Amino acid sequence: MSTLSIILVSLVAVEHIYILIMEMFMWTKPRTLKVFGLEKSFAEQTKAMAANQGLYNGFLAAGLIFGLLHSNPVFGFQLQVFFLSCVIIAAAFGSATVKKSIIFIQGIPAILALLSVLFL
Repeated sequence: MSTLSIILVSLVAVEHIYILIMEMFMWTKPRTLKVFGLEKSFAEQTKAMAANQGLYNGFLAAGLIFGLLHSNPVFGFQLQVFFLSCVIIAAAFGSATVKKSIIFIQGIPAILALLSVLFL
């Protein structure tokens, strides 16, 4: 696996850990409200839902990290391809249903990481 691939996959994992932190622990904080463009009252009403969504983002990050660290490089490769594909699909769906910028924020980094994993 190339150094570039390791860096790109790691960045996607770190991004999803950051999203986990915002959604699970900082959902009603001013910075998170600004990032997601939310009103405080809406954030309060959706706190449990956001925490659940944050947990899923954590699973994506965990899968990518596990893929990077797995002792069997073939299985690690398969994990990375699977979890990067999940991120890309989630980004496409989020971009189509919630906010167009999701494809750029989450999708493009995952696409670049996937291409790197597959071809470098």
